[in-house]
Amino acid sequence: MDQEYERRLLRQINHQNLPTECVSATCSPVSVKSGDRFIPTRAGSNWSINFHYANENCRSPNQTHKAKDASSDSSKDAVAYAALLRNELLGAGIETVPDPHTDDRRHAVLSQDSHGLFRVTRLCDLSVDGDSVTSVCWNERGSLVAVGTHKGYVQIWDAAGGRKLTSLEGHSARVGALAWNGEQLSSGSRDRVILQRDIRTPPTAERRLQGHRQEVCGLKWSPDHQHLASGGNDNKLLVWNSSSLLPMQQYSDHLAAVKAIAWSPHQHGLLASGGGTADRCLRFWNTLTGQALQSTDTGSQVCNLAWSKHANELVSTHGYSQNQILVWKYPSLTQVAKLTGHSYRVLYLAVSPDGEAIVTGAGDETLRFWNVFSKTRCTKESKSVLNLFTRIR
Repeated sequence: MDQEYERRLLRQINHQNLPTECVSATCSPVSVKSGDRFIPTRAGSNWSINFHYANENCRSPNQTHKAKDASSDSSKDAVAYAALLRNELLGAGIETVPDPHTDDRRHAVLSQDSHGLFRVTRLCDLSVDGDSVTSVCWNERGSLVAVGTHKGYVQIWDAAGGRKLTSLEGHSARVGALAWNGEQLSSGSRDRVILQRDIRTPPTAERRLQGHRQEVCGLKWSPDHQHLASGGNDNKLLVWNSSSLLPMQQYSDHLAAVKAIAWSPHQHGLLASGGGTADRCLRFWNTLTGQALQSTDTGSQVCNLAWSKHANELVSTHGYSQNQILVWKYPSLTQVAKLTGHSYRVLYLAVSPDGEAIVTGAGDETLRFWNVFSKTRCTKESKSVLNLFTRIR
């Protein structure tokens, strides 16, 4: 293993878009030469990797410390999460992730020797062209990865073959948000424009969506592939259909930048969003009617959101001031778990292919894997009066 290659890859991961608020030397253990609200400029990043099981009751620092002494399941966890890392981050072929069921789902930290199971592959290094990675996004099949760059390019890479297929122009500033919709790719930029392109057609065939007044920092397509949600540094959440050049809905309740966006896979038209430090709220929207549903103050900056594939739950990651990871039950919005361990804001989130685990990256330059969702939990939809979708015919 070429350690320099590994460091370079992890630096590329580190250059994805940030959620909100200005980056300063006090925000990271590494001094930054310059930076802004979304893309940090780092030097000498040194990521480390930790692995955890999520206990649904409590995630206190005491428990995390005690778990370091629990190594009986380390080998099994190592195999599971080695496959997980390759599947989710490194572009290798999809592998079966063993299901390490235990009654006591304690934090399980991998031993140092287990790190030898990992294979790190350098896909690209944009520094040779004086550029840097500002966003990444896998397509649905997991065969292609889109890479947004600081100079405004969108590159399409064949991950398995390790080759660049094309480089798309069109943006005049960095690309901080990407979202696939089948063979179509949407990109959001600091130039305030969203470009939608079909990678099978000539690059000139594109749709330009202009609705945000500041940088586009979040993009997500709905599960039915019909609607695109976009969040911006203008505190706006917009919803677009697949044909119009103007947004069909605009939500202005957030008081800070909106990067955290997630469509529910369980309820058609249900959209969740999270705001930055000045807002701190999770908000839910019925996009079928344009109605605002529940909201809750999380107490800290909302950086990312993701729904469970198996239960009506979602996970949120946070920055200032608590840097925690929260699991919520919907629609009651009760906290299922509070996960701590990161010492700086949790800027990045990805869900494993099987929908059971997540990986988080933070300004403390660590990647942490958590087993937060279970396939065995009841997926029966709640009949709470708060769930207005049960009343729609």
